[in-house]
This record gives sequence, C-alpha cells and structure tokens, in this order.
Amino acid sequence: MEARRGDGRPPLAGAAGARDKRGMASLTAIGFDADDTLWQNEQFFRLTEERFADLLKDYAERGHLAVRLLDAEKRNLSHYGFGIKGFTLSMIETAVEVTEGKVPASVIADILEAGRAMLAHPVETLPDARATLERLAGDYRLILITKGDLFDQERKLAASGLGDLFDAIEIVSDKSAATYEAIFKRHADGAASSMMVGNSLKSDVVPAIRAGAWGVYVPHELTWVLEHVPEPDGEPRFRRIDALGQLAGLIEEIGAATSPSARSAR
Repeated sequence: MEARRGDGRPPLAGAAGARDKRGMASLTAIGFDADDTLWQNEQFFRLTEERFADLLKDYAERGHLAVRLLDAEKRNLSHYGFGIKGFTLSMIETAVEVTEGKVPASVIADILEAGRAMLAHPVETLPDARATLERLAGDYRLILITKGDLFDQERKLAASGLGDLFDAIEIVSDKSAATYEAIFKRHADGAASSMMVGNSLKSDVVPAIRAGAWGVYVPHELTWVLEHVPEPDGEPRFRRIDALGQLAGLIEEIGAATSPSARSAR
C-alpha cells in the first residue's frame, strides 16, 4: 500500500515501513468506526424522532414517547440489530402500543416514509475525515469496522467516497472484544498491533482495549444513549482526542513515548 503515499511527506513516526527502527513498532493497523466518526449519522435519527413525536402528539407526550421508543429499541436489538430498519420497526411498534392499537394507517405510512427518507439521505462526511485517512493510508493497514444494516452501510460508504482509502471493510452485527480479535487477526498482525478509533466508548473503544488493541475515543456531540459508558480511565491503551484531525499527531506522540530510547530512559 506504499504507493498510496505520493504526497512527498515522510512516513509518520511508527509507520509500518520502518518496523526495525520505529518508535511504535507494534502498530500496523488502524480500525475506524463509520457512523459519527467519519460521517454524520445520529443527527438524522434525532430529526426523525422529532417527526415521530409530531405524528403522535395527540396520543403521547414527547418525553413519555421517547422513553417508550427507547424501550422498544432495546427489546428489538436482538431481533433487528442496529440501523435504520430496526429503528423504523421500533417506531411502528411504539405507535401501536401508545395508541392501544388505534394508530391510523396514515401515521404508519408516514413512519415508513420517514424511514425511507433516512435510508436515502445524502452522506455528510465529518471534518478531517478524508485528510486523516489520506495521511495514514500507506503507513498502516486501514480497516473500516462498522455495525448496522449491510445495505445501508454499504450505501453510505459508497456515497462518502472514502472506500478506496481502506484496505478492508468489515460490517458487523455488533462489536465485542471477540469481534476485534477476529478482525485484527484476519486483516492485520493481531489486536496488540492495532488501534481502533471511534465515537462510541461502548462499541469502539472499550471492547477494542479488552481485545488488546489501542482504543482512541473521538467524541461526537450526538451519541445514542445506548452507546454511553464511562471512559476507561487508567487503561494504558486508552486515548481521547477532540477531533479526528488530531489522530496522526497522537500516533506520533505514542510512538515517541513507547520508543526503545524512551523506555530505556525510564
């Protein structure tokens, strides 16, 4: 993949091309989450939920409806998985419940249309997404690791224009330590030689660290409540950055801190 790096810049400190001398000798692969890490996602769920509340305002107060919808989503994760289709079915189920089966067919039709609109929404990449991937491509194996509906995730990846920057694409039903162990073994040199970057502590960071990888948290202003867990303070392989554009600098810092010369100076 070295041919990708044609911008004339030297490899990052710790890049795969200098394994015998680099400071961060173990890092050879970087996994990236997609939704709300590389492109906007949660904001469209929030807007649709507002539309859902408007449709059912004669039957339920907004706060109560939000609780009932979240309960339905929790129940249905094991049946429908993550993504827009499961969210749409959960809205329909909630509408039936809060109206005691009296929800008008026109409201069901509007909910279905809202789901279709989400599936057709243009992809909005986040700031520094492309620049960061281009900066790292060629120095590391880049792996997109995203969960959700297969067709929708493939659509968003194609629309983002970022697909060619990845060495591998993994669309999974859920993210666990076992998921990361398998992916980093399949596409890289194992979890210990890999890093996972994402906006969800629960899905992207904590399980990756448990698998033995580095976990880098990039907060997004909107993150689904079911993805909230405490930061893993005290974990030596946990890092937090404010924006994706800081990732290359973080990798260089880690490489410098873990270099043989740095270790020998302790």
